[in-house]
Formats: sequence, structure tokens, C-alpha cells
Amino acid sequence: MIEVSKISKIIDHTNLEKNAKEEDIKRTCQEARDFGFRGVCVFPKWTKLVSEELKGTEIKVVILIDPPIGDSPTEKKIEESLRAKEDGASEIDVVMNIPLFKHEKFDQVLEDLKQITKILPTKVIIGSGYLTDQEIAIASRIVKDAGAFCVKTATFKDPLEHRELSEKMRHLKIMRENAPGLLIKAAGKIKTLEDAKLAIENGADIIGTSSSLQIMEEIKSKQV
Repeated sequence: MIEVSKISKIIDHTNLEKNAKEEDIKRTCQEARDFGFRGVCVFPKWTKLVSEELKGTEIKVVILIDPPIGDSPTEKKIEESLRAKEDGASEIDVVMNIPLFKHEKFDQVLEDLKQITKILPTKVIIGSGYLTDQEIAIASRIVKDAGAFCVKTATFKDPLEHRELSEKMRHLKIMRENAPGLLIKAAGKIKTLEDAKLAIENGADIIGTSSSLQIMEEIKSKQV
């Protein structure tokens, strides 16, 4: 049985709107403070602002690196990650190089990720919507070998956004089985309290969503 009151503590409250303005990001941070979310996940350009807004709290500053398919050169990922660290990031959510992975360049994918995990605590987004079940298993093992602390399903534009919820849940189980000891982060259109509860039941330790307020409203309505 899941205590819904604890769900806020595992949510990375996400604002990846490309047209977001400073006031929007500040509002996102205030919402995280109000509800006690685990973290705030944003693009690198907002690192300093979010770090300042969340100063004095335990809320993590989570920076998304190289969406949507992780195909930038390793040097660029390192540069962005180092800058994020300097600007106050707590964690990095980095997309593994999905094109390299699909071409079975597994050693290159691993070495690429190892460079990033040295910089900050790292969650690796494997883009599970692009992968077969067997590939999800392989990718999860690579993430563990790379030294990340968490394997994450997806970010925006991932085909997983359009998959049935049952398929998303199956991906979580595969990740859990193949990356023992790592945390699992579920993302990809997790919009409702029921979505979040199902993800947790199927192995998620962290929920990444931009629908955090909707989920909190559902929790509030059930407590009335």
C-alpha cells in the first residue's frame, strides 16, 4: 500500500517548456517549496536561477543534459555538466547516446556516460520508448556500470509518451531487474495520481513529471 502523502517527496517537479520565462521558473521553484517536492528539473540555462530560488531547502536542482536523444559529442556534455555543477546543480539527468546504442556501440556509450557520472550524481535517461525489451535490459546494465545512481525511462519527444501505461510499467520492471541497487526514475506523460501509484508499484523510486500540481490536487481531494 502506498502512502499518497509521501508521493510529493519522490517527485522531480519538471519545467522543460522551451518558452518558459524567468517568472515561470521562479513559480516552479515556489511550487516545489510549497509541496516539498524532491527536486526541480530544468534546462541548463536556468541552473543559477533555480539554485538561488531553492537555496536553504533540501530540494535538488536537477539539470537535463542533451535531450532528446543524447547524440551530442562527449566534450559538449562534459562542458554543460561542469557548468551546471559550477552554477549550483545537485544532479544531472543525462540522455545516453541513443543512436550509438542502437548501432550496438555499447562500449562507446559506456565510456561517454562514465565521463559524466564523475562530475555530479547522475541519472541516465535510456529513452526506453526507442528500445526493445532486450535493449532496455542491456542499457540498464550499462548505466549501472557507468557509475550512475539512477536509470530513467524517458524525456520529452520519446515515443514512450504515446505508449500504453502497461507498457511503461513493463519497462520499469525490466530496469529494476537489470540494474539492481540503482534507483529507478519513471517519466513520460505520468499525469495522474493513479499513474504515479502504478509506477511506484512497478519499481519507480522517483517520478519525473510536469503534472505535479495535478497529482497533488488529486491527493488533496482524497484527503477531504
